[in-house]
This record gives sequence, structure tokens and C-alpha cells, in this order.
Amino acid sequence: MPSAANNVADFFLFSQPRERRAIISDRHTWSYGQVADLSSLYMARLRQIGLQPGWRVPMVLGDGPDYAAVLFAIVGLGGVAVMINPELRTDHLATIVEQADAPVAIVRDRMVPLVKAAIPSGTTTIIEVGETSPPPAAQAAVPAAAVSDRDPALWLFSGGTTGAPKIVVQTHGSFINTTKRYAQETLGYRPDDITIAVPRLFFGYATGSALFFPFSVGAATVLFDEPPMPAALLQRIRRHRPTILITTPSAINALLQYEGATAADFVSVRFATSAGEALPETLYHRWKERFGVELLDGLGTAEMWHIFITNTVGDVRPGTVGRAVRGFEVECRDEQGNELGADEVGLLWVRGDSEALGYFGQPELTARIFRDGWVVTGDLISIDAEGYVTHRGRADDALKVKGKWLQPQEVESCLLEHPAVREAAVVGVPDEAGLVKPVAFVVRSAAVAESDLKQHVLDRLEPYKHPRQIIFLDEFPVTHLGKVDRGALRRQLEV
Repeated sequence: MPSAANNVADFFLFSQPRERRAIISDRHTWSYGQVADLSSLYMARLRQIGLQPGWRVPMVLGDGPDYAAVLFAIVGLGGVAVMINPELRTDHLATIVEQADAPVAIVRDRMVPLVKAAIPSGTTTIIEVGETSPPPAAQAAVPAAAVSDRDPALWLFSGGTTGAPKIVVQTHGSFINTTKRYAQETLGYRPDDITIAVPRLFFGYATGSALFFPFSVGAATVLFDEPPMPAALLQRIRRHRPTILITTPSAINALLQYEGATAADFVSVRFATSAGEALPETLYHRWKERFGVELLDGLGTAEMWHIFITNTVGDVRPGTVGRAVRGFEVECRDEQGNELGADEVGLLWVRGDSEALGYFGQPELTARIFRDGWVVTGDLISIDAEGYVTHRGRADDALKVKGKWLQPQEVESCLLEHPAVREAAVVGVPDEAGLVKPVAFVVRSAAVAESDLKQHVLDRLEPYKHPRQIIFLDEFPVTHLGKVDRGALRRQLEV
């Protein structure tokens, strides 16, 4: 039944104690009351424009208090926030705005030329956002709209590692459910926590872990509008002493490569989370040995919004993504939908109360992925007898080499064990006879020959798994969510 209590703006922001610290930015520390006041100002502005429930509103903003205030203003009025990576190419941005059919967009001032170049003149009203200070006095509160738990709240975008990202329509109820199940009950977010994140807020993983989750318990979050390179991240960790670090395998690798990072920098951190892409077991052990902070790898998808399988403090099984979060059911099935036995590799099926409404404008794809309450994610997994899940990669990334299945991440993890390898990605490429062969792309941290890396893999894995070719790059192409763009790597081989 529709209620303001179902609205994520009320649940995460307007119901919190006004005096508590909410956001720590480079210039100010904001209370929940100040963030709520700023959000109310945006709500009033959007009402003046005529925002109606269901309107889709693109957000092209850097991380900071305005991001939180704008997001809660849009959904607070019953609108749908479209969180856009501000680094998107103009043509991709134009496609999203066109699909959103957006009468209004909210854009950081320095990004306005990009947005204006992407949309036809006069079709979308642009609200410019500058660097904001806390409002000087309490604003007249604008009550959150009554919504049902299945009303749309946000557009999320799938990773797009093998093609164009899909638009996932997520609901108010999904955000509240996962927050309760994963953040509060499983990880134990506390009012005295301070979070800091590497992924930016437009990424659903960070929207939850670094905004919704701390806000749900009255905790604080550190937000900054600067590329989260190791030096910038460590500067703020040393200054603000966060207790929860939200990160990704790529960022973990970068911190391990950064000579200035020491265990002393992380003494305040009680745990770190990793998601967004597979975490090689090698990286887990290197991280734990160097910094001493527990690293909780987990698996989630935009279709279920956030993490629903995770390792937990005191129950970490390196090399796995842990066990299903309470309230979610996970099964491993074959291509015909039959449940598989322990340790067999198959497709991930998941169900729970965080299921999206589907893909915007793609009813056939929605019907194929969303099946009678289950979501078939396209991830390959195995589940052992104790319920620990090992992520085996994406079904569309898996390679059939000499009649046997090869998981790219197994070879990537092996390559990362070599001291001269900083990053590794493996893709399958047909040879002249049409047979698939693994090819590795490597970013080096020191000089090493291709033959040495091939032998390194041959010494550790079955012969058919070794890369037939190794291509050295200065850096990897990435998707709009910062994941390795495997499609772009394959296209390099086609040139």
C-alpha cells in the first residue's frame, strides 16, 4: 500500500536525527538536518518545474553533499533518478537522456557544456549545481511522496563488460530490503561508523555502501569529488579515519602497488568490502598480509541491486564470494534449469525481495532473465557442500578450449602471482581454424618477457589453459563502471 514510509528519501534521510553527522566533505561536515534542508530546496525547485511522479531525472554530478540531496529530492517526490557517470562520452550520454525522455536534468556546473552538447536545444531543462555550502537555516520540509515498495526509484546500468549496458529499473522496496538484510543484519553497520569509497556514487554498489547504508543507521560517510587514486584516497583515510572501506579489485591492486600505503594507514578500518568484479585469491592474501584489514568479497548484480552473497567478518573463505545473505535464495543450475550438485559449475539463479522490475524498453530480455520470481544473472558459479559460492566468471566470458571449459579469472589470478604483472585480463579469440584460444592482456609493473609469463602459467595450470598470446598494454580500457572492458580488448585483436 502506498506510504511515505516506503519512500527511500524518508527511510534514509528525513527520518534520521537532524543533529547527527552525515557527510564529511573536503570543505564542510554536514549534519543530517543540513542535508535534508538542501534536499528540500531541490524538491521545491523541482516542484516549481512541475516534476510529476514517474518522471525520470538524469543526474550528472560529482560525489558530494549535492549528490545525496539531489538523489533524495528526486525520489522523494516520486521521480526516478537516473545516475549517470559524468565521464561518459557525449553519444552515450545523449542515448541515455533520449531514453529517459527527461524534461529536466540536474548537472554540475562544469559538466553543463557536455550535457548541452548531448541533448537537443530546449528539450530538457538543465538545473546547474555549483559547490554548495550547508543551508544557513532550517528549510520548510517537503514531505516525501507516498509510494509502494514496487514503485520505480532509480535507473541502474549493468556493467556492460561485453556490450552496451542495460537499463535496470529498481524499486524503493529493493533498496530498503537489501539495506536491512546485507548492511544492517549481515555486515553490522553502526551509528559510529564512517565509510569511504573508491567507486563513485553513480555506481549502485557505492550508492548503497557509501550513502544508503551509513544513512540507514545514522552513520557518516566521506564524499569527495576527485578521482580516487591511491594518494587522494589515503590522504582522506589519514585525515578522517574511516571504519569501513568500500573498494574494488582494481583499487585493491592499485593500493598494493602504491609504495606510500602502510598498515598504519588502515588501523581505523574494521573491514573493507570488494565487489564489482572478481577478486583473485592472490590479491586477497597480498592485501591481508600487507595491511591486516579483513577484506569481504561479495557478489551482487544490478538486477538485484546490490550484494546478496558475501563473506563476513569471522567467516571468510578466500577464493569464494561467501554465502547467501539471509533473505536471499541462491541456486546453481544447468542451461535447462536443473539444479546442480555440490561443486558443479552452472548458472546463478537468485531470488529475494530486491528484484528489479526488469530492463527498460526490453520486454523479451526481461522475460528471459526474470523468471517466476527468480533472476538468472548470467554469472557462472559453483556451490560447495557448506554453501560457499565460488564465482566462475560470466557465462558470456567463459571459453571452450579443446572441449573443456576455461574460466578467464583462473588464468588471470595465476598471472597476477607473477611479480612483474600488475593487471591481467584473458579473453577468447578464434584462430584461423575457428577454434577458441585464450589470449592474455597484461599491464606490467616490471620488465618481463612474453615467454616467461606463458611458462609461468604452464608450470601452474593445465596446458590447455595457458595463453597462446600475451599482449602488453599501458592500461586497460574500462566500462562506464570502471570494469575491464573485455569487448574492447577483443576488438583490439580484430584490428
